[in-house]
Amino acid sequence: MTINCKGQLIDLTTPKVMGIINLTPDSFYDGGRYKDEHTVLKHVEKMLTEGATFIDIGAYSSRPNAEHISENEELQRILPIISLILKELPNVLLSIDTFRSNIAKQCIEAGACMINDISSGKLDEQMLQTVADLHVPYIMMHMKGTPQNMQQLSQYENLVKEVLFYFSERIAATRALGIVDIIVDPGFGFAKTIAQNYELLSNFEQLKMLELPLLAGVSRKSMIYKTLENSSENALNGTTVLNTIALQKGASILRVHDVKEAVECVKLMQQLN
Repeated sequence: MTINCKGQLIDLTTPKVMGIINLTPDSFYDGGRYKDEHTVLKHVEKMLTEGATFIDIGAYSSRPNAEHISENEELQRILPIISLILKELPNVLLSIDTFRSNIAKQCIEAGACMINDISSGKLDEQMLQTVADLHVPYIMMHMKGTPQNMQQLSQYENLVKEVLFYFSERIAATRALGIVDIIVDPGFGFAKTIAQNYELLSNFEQLKMLELPLLAGVSRKSMIYKTLENSSENALNGTTVLNTIALQKGASILRVHDVKEAVECVKLMQQLN
């Protein structure tokens, strides 16, 4: 099971870790931490040293009820950082967290190698064709609505069945356009209650029937810290527990704020297996 990033075949048979950089002032955990180029670069270097295979950069906060920003503002936040990182670290594999096709196009042209779309193309009708034209890997996530209203849309008759049906339809749409490298993210925390997040994790292995790499993104989310009655700052131990469960159930990529601990999870699981 491989994906092609800028001509480099990445083998996902051994799970990989994706480190997160949020260039937003209001993200739920690290919003506002990376205000200058030096801080961003040092953090990227740290994540790579700790074992991250990918760095996922986002400039639009997708937390519940996040402020909507313009496409122009998103571009102004993200393009200079891509240039900065690739100037200093030319071999880094950058994933771009965006649901906008123009952002995706400009970021890939600037040197990024993958698109991570929370909407699976549903918030921008040009996204799938753009990804097809760019010939890059595509992470598609399950979500209903938008970040502004998704938490009011958490009604399901059968959560796992509906998520699988959603992906079946979106995968067919991407395949029809010739997109080859697809990764599936069930979208923990997106249009789902805490109980639904745990139901989804409990049944995570059922997503393997899609026969695509699976991404788990539970890092420091409210499904952890609200359950433990603490905060995102104190949710690392809980994150490690749920990352371990995700690996046991077939995750190919862990998307995390804390790379070292996630890499250790992968190494220990590999030893166990």
